Amino acid sequence: MASTSLINQDTRIKVSSVLNRDTTSFGKQHLIDGTEETCWNSEQGLPQHILVDFGTPAILQTINLTFQGGFVGKTCVALGSTPDQPNDYNVTLATFYPQDINPMQSFAMVCDQPIQRLKLVFEESTDFYGRITIYKFDVLGTR
Repeated sequence: MASTSLINQDTRIKVSSVLNRDTTSFGKQHLIDGTEETCWNSEQGLPQHILVDFGTPAILQTINLTFQGGFVGKTCVALGSTPDQPNDYNVTLATFYPQDINPMQSFAMVCDQPIQRLKLVFEESTDFYGRITIYKFDVLGTR
């Protein structure tokens, strides 16, 4: 079965912080709005994270991220929760180390069970102050 985007109208996304609390300019909605002109920009401090509730369980395969160079998550951990324990992120899906570049980067996950929620943790940043800036975010997999 071919993987497709798991982000749809039923997907709920939360982020750890928004720069200057300016959700209009830098809020979570810009992660998935499809425009290259807008972005999610975190406040300073680490770790930062993105929480994704898919609405229905899915098999996760790939995370696609487009960072702003200079504000890249250097060490990223993808954690999942199962439908029977949605608040317990006890499934490690991947640890990856993005390059400090602007083009989209893709990262494979090891996932052999349905995942209800994803927590993408940015443990380190290329920014001295720990800020993360993402222009595009997607999760691919199967339902």
